[in-house]
Amino acid sequence: MSAEKIIYDKQDLAAVTTPIIRKIKFSGRVDINDLLARARKEKEKETKTNLVFFGLLVCLVLIVGILLSF
Repeated sequence: MSAEKIIYDKQDLAAVTTPIIRKIKFSGRVDINDLLARARKEKEKETKTNLVFFGLLVCLVLIVGILLSF
């Protein structure tokens, strides 16, 4: 067996400490424009994801079609 030395560096204590949670007070009112903007962002993200999957599916069908034609 070989003798191996394990050297421990000083750990960064900032990475080990828990983050400070800020207390944010919310008023009883809700801004409808903020809610609509958030919903639009989520819808846009879903649309992009769907387009990517559709594109991958089309590429797969084209590749399989080309391979089967030979």
